[in-house]
Amino acid sequence: MGGSYVNEAGVFLIEVLFGLYILAVMLRFLFQMVRADFYNPFSQAIVQITNPPLRALRRWIPSIGRIDTASLVLMTVVQFASTWLVVLLSNGRGALLGIFIIALAKLLQTAVYVFMFAILILVILSWVAPGAYNPAVDLLRSLSRPLLAPARRVIPPIGNLDLSAMVVLVLLQLALILLVAPIRDIGIRLL
Repeated sequence: MGGSYVNEAGVFLIEVLFGLYILAVMLRFLFQMVRADFYNPFSQAIVQITNPPLRALRRWIPSIGRIDTASLVLMTVVQFASTWLVVLLSNGRGALLGIFIIALAKLLQTAVYVFMFAILILVILSWVAPGAYNPAVDLLRSLSRPLLAPARRVIPPIGNLDLSAMVVLVLLQLALILLVAPIRDIGIRLL
């Protein structure tokens, strides 16, 4: 019985430590995709955290257009390692294909959560401190702009109320339910 507590603690530590690094690599990838300001102090911190392995990977893995494939490979490898360790601690066995599919689902889930939290923080800040400048807020605006701009073109504001953020949040939640969950379930069945 005591071993299960140790396993749970191990799973928790693996998910937190690996998850934080995956988040940093994902933010770097997403910031590059949306062309965010990389002279921002928050961007510079993410670059410093993620640069050593990415510099080595870029020798063998070139970018494809604007897509930083080295970041994608690093995220996938780290997420695969995290998922594999969690499966080992949980039940001790699992098919590599199932682990890989679960890892992809977790990466998609993380990306959706990044966008959801960015939009939620911007909405809350628009109520608390509208128009205030902060380097972190500038990055959140850059990150959420590709999702909010098309929604704002389709959904006009009602008075001073912008409903586009709510619509995008609903669509992101639907993506979690209709896209990420089925992919994760396929991976679980393959374990």
